[in-house]
Parts: sequence; C-alpha cells; structure tokens
Amino acid sequence: MQAERVFVGVDVAKATLMVCVHGTPAHVKVANEEEAIGRWVETLPAHAVVAMESTGGHHVKLAESVHRSGRIVYVLNAGDVYFYAKAVGARSKTDRVDARVIASYVAEQHDRLHAWCPGGAVQAALQTLLQRRAHLVRHRVAVRQLLRGVDGLEQSACGLEAQFDQVLECIDPQGDSQQAQDAELARRCRLLRTITGIGPQASALLTALLSRIAFANADAVVAYSGLDPRACDSGPRIGRRRLSKRGNPDLRRQLYLAGFGASHSKVFGPLYRSLRDKGFATTAAMVILARKLLRIAWAVWKSGQPFDPSRHMLPAPCAQT
Repeated sequence: MQAERVFVGVDVAKATLMVCVHGTPAHVKVANEEEAIGRWVETLPAHAVVAMESTGGHHVKLAESVHRSGRIVYVLNAGDVYFYAKAVGARSKTDRVDARVIASYVAEQHDRLHAWCPGGAVQAALQTLLQRRAHLVRHRVAVRQLLRGVDGLEQSACGLEAQFDQVLECIDPQGDSQQAQDAELARRCRLLRTITGIGPQASALLTALLSRIAFANADAVVAYSGLDPRACDSGPRIGRRRLSKRGNPDLRRQLYLAGFGASHSKVFGPLYRSLRDKGFATTAAMVILARKLLRIAWAVWKSGQPFDPSRHMLPAPCAQT
C-alpha cells in the first residue's frame, strides 16, 4: 500500500526558509544554507512533496537538496501562487501564511504540475550566464533612460554605454564556450540558428530551455513562454485577446526581436506583410511571428534537422498582397 503523500510548502527568503506542512498548524524556520537545508531534508518522510516559488536564485539550494534526496520538488510560478492566495481569501501576507498557501496549492494542483529537475552542469552554467546578461541589459536601459536629456552628462552617459557594451562583449563568448563543452548541446544550438531570425541570444535561450524541459508539443512551449493568447469572453461578448505572459520575459523579448528580424526576410517578410494587410497592428504581427518561430524552434529541436525555409514561405499569390 502506497504511503500517503505529505505536501510541504516553503516560503524562500535570502537568509531563511519558512516551512509549513499541509493540513497541520506546525511551521519551522530553517536557515537558507546548504548544511542546514540538508539536515532538515533528512527529517522529511520519504514520500514528502516539497514546493516553493521561484525566487531569483535563492530557492536553488533547497530545490537541489530535495531533488538529491529522491523526493519530488516543485518550483512554482509566483504569479500562480499569488492569484491562488487571492482566490482562497488569504487575508494577510506573512512568511508563514505564504508557506501555508504554497503547501495548499501544491496539494490541490500537483497532478497538473511538472516536477522540477536540474539540468546538467553546462546547462546550469549557461542558464546563469544568460540570466545575468539579461539583468545587465535591463540595467543598461534603465541608466540610459535615467540620463536621457540631462544637460552636461552626455559624454559620461556615452562612457557608461561603452562600458556596458564591453562587458556584454565579454559575456557572449563565454556563452559559446559553455555550449562547446557539450558537443550535443552545441550541435542543437547551431541547428536553431538555421532558423531565419534566430540569432545567438535567442538560440542560447532556447537551447537552455529545450535541453532542460521535455515539452510534449509546440503548444506546451508556447504556453510556457507566455506567448499564448488569453481569452476574455463572457456570454456573447468576445473580449480582447492578450498574452498570458506567464513565462520568462527575457525569452519573450528575444523572440519578439527575432520576429522583428524575420519580418524583413524573404522567408517571413510576406507573412508579416499579409498580417498587416489583414489589419493586425505592428506589435500583434510581430508577436504572431515570434510565436511561429518558437513553434519552428521546437520542431527543429525535436527532429534534429535544420530549418527548411521552403516549408514556411507563402505561395506567390499571398506574397504579392
């Protein structure tokens, strides 16, 4: 007879972990340090299921320790937990309440969740590098916006831009070096770059994602990325479609840029112009292209074959519109 599962919710902070077990009032605080986490994990039942929100990098030590112990671990989307807390009427927000909400959420929803699994050393290093590069790009944009229009700082602003560019130029070769350590990973990344519009950054992000998660189909990849349209209908009223934006915003940004590049190509340019002629706004047409490129990327990754432009070019009558 299979033992009944114990669902454990953990609210992760930089220095501490607040732990609650579903269905019990008990709670415990654990230091967010590898040794303390290891001792706590040893006290868990073998059939325990541990869940936490994705919190930058603060949750990684916990997730890895639980996974090494052979127990199931879930890393949850913080937005999903937030709306679940509102739905169940959580009246306050403390570490203890958050841990209890997480435990309740995973107890109810675990059947439709995917257990967390760490990638290999190369995947982890590549993922970390890409995350830091994305943070650096965001900071560069913030500094640019902050100094724009301020008299007397133009030269200093240009100097800062040059320094940001210099650091980025150092980071990008490191990403290629990380991939080169895994021949299969490097080969798959090169295959992704055969897709029109997919450049070094988009291919690296897609490689880090597709090598870590075995998506069942292209629809699952689109949903994970947050590029899927969300319906908002009620009775006869057809509401405006908006993106769910549930996934990695850096991935969406890179795919949007890939769509922008593809819109000027011989392969996807006719499709972009056809969408515009049908009344789609520029942004909407770019998102559609980005979604198409993501589906193609999944197919190329799954098949192991390079991109075939002839399969995606519009017929001549459509291209002339």
